Amino acid sequence: MQTNFNALLKLNKVDASRKNLKPEVFLHPMRKWHLNSEFENGVNVGGRIEYVWLFGIIGALVLLLVCINFMNLSTARLEKRAKEVGIRKAVGSTRSQLVTQFFSESFLVVGLAFVLSLLLVMVALPLFNELADKGMSIPWASTTFWVASLGFSLFTGLTAGSYPALYLSSFKPIAVLKGSGSSLGGRVGSSASLPRKVLVVLQFTVSIAFVIGTIMVFRQIQYAKNRPVGYDREGLITVFNNREMDSNLEAIKNELVNTGAVTDIALSSAPPTDVWDTSTGFSWRGKDPSLAVDFPNTDVTHDYGKTVGWQFAQGLDFSREFSTDSATLIINEAAANFMGFGDSAIGELVTKDSKTYRIVGVIKDVVVQSPYEPVRASVYHIADQEKSVFVLRLNPEKHVSDALAAVEAIFRKYSTTVPYAYSFVDDEYARKFGDEERIGNLAGVFTGLAILISCLGLFGLACYVAEQRTKEIGVRKVLGASVPNLWALLSKDFVLLVLISCLIAIPLAWYFLHGWLQQFEYRTELSWWVFVAAALGAMLITLLTVSYQAIKASMMNPVNSLRSE
Repeated sequence: MQTNFNALLKLNKVDASRKNLKPEVFLHPMRKWHLNSEFENGVNVGGRIEYVWLFGIIGALVLLLVCINFMNLSTARLEKRAKEVGIRKAVGSTRSQLVTQFFSESFLVVGLAFVLSLLLVMVALPLFNELADKGMSIPWASTTFWVASLGFSLFTGLTAGSYPALYLSSFKPIAVLKGSGSSLGGRVGSSASLPRKVLVVLQFTVSIAFVIGTIMVFRQIQYAKNRPVGYDREGLITVFNNREMDSNLEAIKNELVNTGAVTDIALSSAPPTDVWDTSTGFSWRGKDPSLAVDFPNTDVTHDYGKTVGWQFAQGLDFSREFSTDSATLIINEAAANFMGFGDSAIGELVTKDSKTYRIVGVIKDVVVQSPYEPVRASVYHIADQEKSVFVLRLNPEKHVSDALAAVEAIFRKYSTTVPYAYSFVDDEYARKFGDEERIGNLAGVFTGLAILISCLGLFGLACYVAEQRTKEIGVRKVLGASVPNLWALLSKDFVLLVLISCLIAIPLAWYFLHGWLQQFEYRTELSWWVFVAAALGAMLITLLTVSYQAIKASMMNPVNSLRSE
């Protein structure tokens, strides 16, 4: 069995014209077809699995932001909780009991969050499926789902509760009950405030990086959408041909024209938005004999160029007036440059399979496959075999629904056994952006969540800081401080932290986005204004989040805050 299989791998039956491509047979497991589908030189280089990892990492980062919020707000309450810890230790509580207490609080919060998250997922899943173009549902009966979910919740509770539990439980009761500032957190000492500031910086670093990444994803999509495609997609539809219609092509054409629903009709071996056939064995003047080529090769009827709206850089279109058109080629600019003909390709001879063709026209590059990649060198010639696709230009003076109804009636008349189906070329082209648009939309959702979570944490910290500094604010107001002065006093620390986050996030985002853009041959640039806009946006959001509490504290009556002094 092994010997026979090895003999198969030798590919003895390969056509001589394809041997220069050095083909090999290899096995690719079916379970990897969907997620690991991209190959370069016979080696798997990824595929949709990259999106799984990408959104898995993004989801983990959003969860990290939530954990940071819990840690920050827990440690921000150190001054109040510290006295509780001191009293508990004084009456005999051990550190392990205190750690258990704080972890229990964390697990209780996570448990409630888990229940609420299930309800939220039930409500949001239909919208998410529409956004991500999926059909997911909650597997209530799956043991794996419950084990993974509860295990993840346990991990989240441990992560969120670890720092508060271990830090609070380490306080010395004597120092705490005496009010020693070095043992407490918040503004009483820097031992807790520094880690809290680090966590705020980390939180906004992630959020700012998300903002920059989302902007760049949409910029790349828009850049590719604005790329010249080399033909006119508007009002262009395709209908698949079949054997039943193949014997009535002229009758179908005539009846379609007589309806007035279409202005131009052509047939081809592939739709305008895809490559169905590639060919090797091409030779031309000056070609390196060792050069292996594989050109997209499309058979078309004479009216194809007129129907799709080809734009000619050199020469002329096919014409029925010339009986020799079956021995002519139209190539694109990429092919003219690849062959070394440049601006003088007209009249050059190209040989394939012992037949010689003359180049009569060079069209501007037509985007057929990926809008993010360079256009491949392609050739077109008059169809002499099966023509698979009707390409129709709808009459712009007729309402689209009326024109489509007229076209459908004709095709159903001549095709009674095969279901009729059509597609708009611009819709097919738009589908080429599907993956990137879904990435952008999902990234936008995650970015919104990250910003919301960060702002909630920041608002909580601002409330706590304002509460802790109530008496200080009262004294400053008595001494003549204005509301703007006090607002600046309470806001500057948060603005400084966000500024530090910007300085960290911008180079990190540039590094990862630069690498991401390299996978696209046709790509936008990393513009400086994207980073500046993200930084200014983060500053503005921070000021708006903090300002409410800062202004509220600044406008309080100092008599109320100093009454107990």
